[in-house]
Amino acid sequence: GDLVDLELLSYADHDDSKKTFVLFDAKHQYMAQSGLIGEGLPTHRTVFKRVAGETALADGAGELKVRLEAADQNGVKVAKTLTFKRGSYLIDVTWEVANAGDKAIAPHAYYQLQRDDAAPAGESKMVSTFTGPAVYTEADKYQKVTFEHIADNKAKFTKTADNGWLAMVQHYFVAAWVPKEKTQREFYMRKVDGSNLYQAGVIVPVAEIAPGTKGETSISLYAGPQLQSNLKQVAPGLDLVVDYGWLTVVAAPIFWALEAIHKLVGNWGWAIVVLTIMIKAVFFPLSAASYKSMAKMKVLTPRLMQLKERFADDKQRLNQEMMKLYQTEKVNPLGGCLPILVQIPVFIALYWVLLGAVEMRGAPWILWIKDLASADPYYILPVVMMVSMFVQTKLNPTPPDPIQAKVMMMMPLIFGFMFFWFPAGLVLYWVVNNVLSIAQQWHITRMIDAGGKAANDAKA
Repeated sequence: GDLVDLELLSYADHDDSKKTFVLFDAKHQYMAQSGLIGEGLPTHRTVFKRVAGETALADGAGELKVRLEAADQNGVKVAKTLTFKRGSYLIDVTWEVANAGDKAIAPHAYYQLQRDDAAPAGESKMVSTFTGPAVYTEADKYQKVTFEHIADNKAKFTKTADNGWLAMVQHYFVAAWVPKEKTQREFYMRKVDGSNLYQAGVIVPVAEIAPGTKGETSISLYAGPQLQSNLKQVAPGLDLVVDYGWLTVVAAPIFWALEAIHKLVGNWGWAIVVLTIMIKAVFFPLSAASYKSMAKMKVLTPRLMQLKERFADDKQRLNQEMMKLYQTEKVNPLGGCLPILVQIPVFIALYWVLLGAVEMRGAPWILWIKDLASADPYYILPVVMMVSMFVQTKLNPTPPDPIQAKVMMMMPLIFGFMFFWFPAGLVLYWVVNNVLSIAQQWHITRMIDAGGKAANDAKA
């Protein structure tokens, strides 16, 4: 009676695009299990018999019901019905208990997700996302739990509530048990002894069933992609599985803007380009202030080098002369850094938006970029990004310290190497951002250089 194999027909397998993506599978022993708690009642280990009926959704039908029955025990007959709905990632699981015995029973139903602790295909140490169970309640909100904490009995999460859901989260996809609202529930997580398997589930009570009567309880299982518009409709807070962490307050509006732009341009790659231009425009004044400061520092670099040579043996005097030069020329050596620091949270938030959006998975841009969620197959974008970083380094003032100057020249190589494994959508964002930054910085540097030359000519 378990769901042990579930394919998502709209998504391709990470390693073979000709195959469909499989969420529940034997490889990870990932499955949705359920059972009843009570003497003689069937569990997820019980063998059920399928009642004859349709096994495929008929043309024109809105749903498919699959009924499974367990052997009678002590006069109690139990059936489990799985209801699949057209165009939906929701599956309803209903337990029906008929008590033909001579005493009342008050069973509990449990619903759990089992999975090993291995990361899904496509994850790397360079770009890793959370894989594991999570719980949500109105009181304590979204709580992720690592497999390591479960194994060490250090897992901290809400155990009981009358609201909320339990999920197994991985990059781009999620499976979640969603009980009905205002129903008392108990959440649990455990490691299966002697294996690398973990079970996370929820227990809900079934109303007492008197002799000669029937009782039932039902719950919904969402198993599919992390499409935020879908998740919000399923249950409060379920969209939080698309986890932006402490930057959610910044990332959520960015994703909203990206989605709105996509509706206009019809391509996620061009939506990234347009969004990058918009963000760059918003921060134009801050960037301009930063580049002006760096341009002024570049003009002062020869004079700073002269001071360093002149006072090489007197560090205190060198610092005094440098500060005097900064004051005379009205240059703040930190002026190029502070505006950039203000922008960092936005850039990091955009990074998490592009990394976590399942909409990017399998989404093409142009020519060789067929999947914005996968690395550039020919490494063209990372190389372009590397070149753009070299150009930016050349536009920046050369640090007086030779070692620091060498480190700055090595940065494009280091970052470029890292970006070889990054999703193409992320690299596209950085390339566009760098190109716009180069254009802005070049223009401002030229203006400052021209002004400095004119001032020197006037003094001469």
